[in-house]
Amino acid sequence: MNAPEPLALSGIRAAIIDLDGTMVHTAPDFLVAINRMRSDLGLHALDIETITRFVGKGTENLMRKVLSVDYAADEVEAHFERALASYHAHYIAINGQYSTLYPEVHEGLAALRDKGLRLACVTNKPMAFAVPLLEKTGLHGYFDLVYGGDSLPKKKPDPLPLLTVCEEFGLAPEQVVAIGDSSNDAQAARAAGCKVLNVPYGYNHGESIHNVDSDGIVPTLLEAAHCISV
Repeated sequence: MNAPEPLALSGIRAAIIDLDGTMVHTAPDFLVAINRMRSDLGLHALDIETITRFVGKGTENLMRKVLSVDYAADEVEAHFERALASYHAHYIAINGQYSTLYPEVHEGLAALRDKGLRLACVTNKPMAFAVPLLEKTGLHGYFDLVYGGDSLPKKKPDPLPLLTVCEEFGLAPEQVVAIGDSSNDAQAARAAGCKVLNVPYGYNHGESIHNVDSDGIVPTLLEAAHCISV
């Protein structure tokens, strides 16, 4: 299914915004931490394109995908806990050092806030990684709420995180738009009853964002703000 050009979305009171691949280009951080973990396990380094395809469904899924390059399913589980502990240690040590903000992220968040929208960041990244990254990039102050992949019993593409934000904000889902770079964001939004906009520059598991069911594709967060009205 081809995503339509972005529409004018009216009656929107809040925006739920993804982190990795939407606001921050974090793949270079993943590259460093994963390959340091793989070195600990005696495995060869992976390239950034391979790693990027694995991003989006949480750290546990990322580790299993990374290990599956070398191991069968039962062997993946045998190495999983050691790999996860190593990855956590390496990621915390370099979190944000190799990452960069995408264009017009600060401007877009400021424009959304100036329109009176409440903002939440919902990411599948663990909170121990997400909050320091938001603080390091100067983004944390824009958000009323931040939920990570370990904040709730389920993570995107399950709608629970988005529905929880709607409840916290006291808003109906149709008054909320989710903005993200992948099918995870779109599927969660559709299931929750929220509107959804996608950006074209993120990760989306190596697949085209144009095949994702959304209300439109916006080149930047600032452009997203331009097509949203309360």
